[in-house]
Amino acid sequence: MAGQDILINWAPQETRVAIVENGIVQELHIERTLERGLVGNIYLGKVVRVLPGMQSAFVDIGLERAAFLHVADLNVAGAGGPRSEGRPELPPVPIERQVFEGQTLTVQVIKDPIGTKGARLSAQVSIAGRMLVFLPHDNHIGISQKIGSHELREQLRARVQALATADPDDQGGGFILRTNAEEASDEELAEDIGYLRRAWALIRDRALRSPPGTLLHQDLNLAERVLRDLVNEDTQTIRIDSKLQYDALQLFGAAYMPRALAKLELYRGERPILDLFGIEEEIVRALARRVELKSGGYLIIDQTEALTTVDVNTGGFVGARNFDDTIFKTNLEAAGALARQLRLRNLGGIIIADFIDMTRTDHQEAVLAELRKQLARDRTRTTVSGFTQLGLVEMTRKRTRESLAHMLCEPCPTCQGRGQVKTARSVCYDILREILREARQFSPKEFRVIASAAVVEMLLDEESTHLAGLSEFIGRPISLSAEATMNPEQYDIVLM
Repeated sequence: MAGQDILINWAPQETRVAIVENGIVQELHIERTLERGLVGNIYLGKVVRVLPGMQSAFVDIGLERAAFLHVADLNVAGAGGPRSEGRPELPPVPIERQVFEGQTLTVQVIKDPIGTKGARLSAQVSIAGRMLVFLPHDNHIGISQKIGSHELREQLRARVQALATADPDDQGGGFILRTNAEEASDEELAEDIGYLRRAWALIRDRALRSPPGTLLHQDLNLAERVLRDLVNEDTQTIRIDSKLQYDALQLFGAAYMPRALAKLELYRGERPILDLFGIEEEIVRALARRVELKSGGYLIIDQTEALTTVDVNTGGFVGARNFDDTIFKTNLEAAGALARQLRLRNLGGIIIADFIDMTRTDHQEAVLAELRKQLARDRTRTTVSGFTQLGLVEMTRKRTRESLAHMLCEPCPTCQGRGQVKTARSVCYDILREILREARQFSPKEFRVIASAAVVEMLLDEESTHLAGLSEFIGRPISLSAEATMNPEQYDIVLM
C-alpha cells in the first residue's frame, strides 16, 4: 500500500481531516463542534415505550427524538451476554419480559440519528482504548479479524486473559483486541486494561448519581480519533494547522499513542493546509452528482432514502480498438472511482452499481475483481454480490454516520429535494383550475393572482387567450401580480 499523509484542519467550529495517498484524497472526515456525532457515547436512558410487535423499545436519552433499542442489542440476563462463546443458542427472551416503561438503562449509541430516524442503541456497552475494546457485560476475549495467523491470535488471547485476571481492578468483563495490539508489549496491554476499567468504574458511578438523559461518557473528538484509529505503519506524516490542538494531541499521543508522536507535525505554511492537494475543490466535487473519469466516461451518483445508485457511462471515450474494449476499460476505471467515491462521500447502506453491459464473462469477472480489490482498502466493512440477471452489481457498506452530502447540505427549499420543479405552464394551468374551482364556490368582484415572475409573464403572453377565456366564462376580471420572493411553484389567489 502506498504511503499516506493525514492533514488536519482545525477551527473552533469545525475539524476537517483528509487522508491523502499519492497526492490523491481518499477519505474525508468532518466534525462540527455543534453537531458532533453520537456514536460511542454512553447515556443513562429511560424507556418510554415498549413495542412487543417489533421486539424493540424507544428510549429517551435527552435528544430531540427517542432512540431505538432492538431486543438483539439487549444484554442477556446473567453472565456472558449474547457474544459469549460455548453457550447453547437460546431463544431470545421477549423484550416485554426484559424491559418496562419508565425503566432506566445504561445504553450506548451505535448509529447516529439519520434523516427522520432516531439514534440506534445497544445495552451491550463497549469502551474503546488504544489497543483493546472493553466489554463490561461480556467475559469473552475476541480478536480483530485483521490480525494474521491462528497461532498469533491464540497467543494474544492467552496473554490478555492472564493480564485481565491479574489486574487489581478486575471486576470481570471481556476484551476485543484491535489491530494495534498485534505487536504490543504486556506493559502496554496492562496499561490499556487498567485505563478501560477505571473509565467504566467512573461511568457506573456517574450512572448511580445522575438523572435519566445524562451523557455518561463521550467518545474522543475527531483529531484524537485520528491518532487512535487512522494512524498505521503506512502513515508518513500527520500535519495539523493549530498550535493549540497540536499541543493537545502531543499530550494525548504521549499517553495513548506514543508511536504516532514521531509522525505528528505542526503545519506553519502560508497556504491553508487543505489547499495543498486541492482538497477544497475535492469536497465540492464530492457533493456533485457527476464524477468525471480520466478516460472521458463518467459516473452519476444518486442518494435516495433506501439506497444509493451509481450509473456508469462511456461519455466521450472511444479510445479502445473495439466497442467491447471501450466498455471494459471504462468499467475497470469506474470500479476504482466508485470505491474511492464511497469512502470520500461516506456512502452507506445498499449500493446498486449499473456498469455498462458487458457481453464477455471474463470482462465481468475482471471488473468485479477490480472492485473488490479497491474496496479492500476501505476501513468500513463492505460486501459485494456478483452481477444480477439485470447486469447490476449489488453491494452494501456499513453505515454508522451521516454521509458527506447529508452533513454539508440540506434539501432544496424550492423543490423539496425532488431535484425538479413544475414548469411555468403547469403552474399556469393549476392557477386556471383553482380560479374556476373558487368561482363556483364564491362570488368575489375580482380574482387577483400573485405568482412568480415567470408564471405571470406566461399568463400575460402565451396563455393570455386561455386567461381571457376563463375571465369571460366566470364573468369576473382576473388581475395579475408578480412576487419576486416566490419560488416557481408558489402562487396565491386573492378574492377581492
